[in-house]
Amino acid sequence: MTRSTRKPPKRVAVIGAGMVGLSTAWFLQEAGVEVTVLDRSRVAAGSSWGNAGWLTSSLAAPLPEPGVLKYGLRAVLSPSSPLYIPPTADPRMLKWLARFARNCTSARWNKAMQGMLPLIEGALPAFEALEAGGVTARTQPADPLTAAFRTAQDSEGLLREFAYLRSTGRPVDFEILDGTDARNSEPVLADDITRVVRFHGERFIDPARYVESIADSVRARGGLIAEGAEVRGLHLTGKGVTVAGEVYDAAVLAHGAWINGLARQYGVRQSVQAGRGYSFTVKMDQLPEGPVYFTKQKVVCTPLGDRARIAGTMEFRDADAPRDPRRMQSLVAQARALLRGARLDDRQDEWVGARPCTADGLPLVGAGSDSRVYVAGGHGMWGIFLGPVSGRLLAERIATGLLPEALRAVDPLR
Repeated sequence: MTRSTRKPPKRVAVIGAGMVGLSTAWFLQEAGVEVTVLDRSRVAAGSSWGNAGWLTSSLAAPLPEPGVLKYGLRAVLSPSSPLYIPPTADPRMLKWLARFARNCTSARWNKAMQGMLPLIEGALPAFEALEAGGVTARTQPADPLTAAFRTAQDSEGLLREFAYLRSTGRPVDFEILDGTDARNSEPVLADDITRVVRFHGERFIDPARYVESIADSVRARGGLIAEGAEVRGLHLTGKGVTVAGEVYDAAVLAHGAWINGLARQYGVRQSVQAGRGYSFTVKMDQLPEGPVYFTKQKVVCTPLGDRARIAGTMEFRDADAPRDPRRMQSLVAQARALLRGARLDDRQDEWVGARPCTADGLPLVGAGSDSRVYVAGGHGMWGIFLGPVSGRLLAERIATGLLPEALRAVDPLR
């Protein structure tokens, strides 16, 4: 750790009431800091709401990997593709896509993975700390979590990732089933599934309920949560940081895909692009035994109560753009071909959410160019999983003036 000479703050404003922002607020309270959380909409209204809710150290990885680039170039031409990049003349988007493409190499992916590993290792302990400290929601075991494939060849990419994790000293507990054994392992799988990889030791949550439970705990411990409070700017003075008319000692920018405008003012050159995902819930004749992942199609199915959430797609588009009905139709068509017993004509909770993605695949967690302004975002698809550990580490950084080693690779000023 590296020591800072800055005086620890007593009052902190956190902008964003999703998993990342509320976790940061909660852990700041653990350190004795008074917190106010402000959100332009409401608690868990962004990418936290319709997320698949997976807490999977075996699958968490940087988005720009070598196979994505080739796949993404094909996807530009097809709005029904799981990965879709709409044609655009927006220079900021084009610059981000060029940087993303440069990071789609094995060497850069491996470097990013090394930077992400400390967060992955601390992720589940951070959830345990939340639950031990008063958050009433609970994680659930995903035992097993099933990755399903139409052919054995389709599973090779996932197995290569598992081999890489094993080489870093983090072996994955999994088994491979083929043929009839694969199809019989999970009754919701379509008949043309010929291989499954079942892995153990993972967990999942109902993300909206979990985030709302953190909010309840923040309030119960004296924190304020202001919903419908859009923050358009910060004002720095000798007294501190003025946010929405109130003066604080420090502020945390944790408002997901909308973070660029404020973060750029404090030295953050790594921009965040909305990687929009779609989801809905359905009744099923029989719920899956655990979460199911169709990796080639980028479709997931998570049992939540008496329904299943079906989620997927990655769409690089403006965060506030209207929902594209073609993307939802594509997800429905994929689910119809991959799952048995899903009542897809009776969908509820249709949703699109803007996951905040960085071009190098690493989050942005740490101090900006002014020591009173901090950033917590850019987690891509893994904000639910890595939000609590990011909040825990950032709260330590803010409250103690010490820089945790795990935050070096995710420095917002890199």
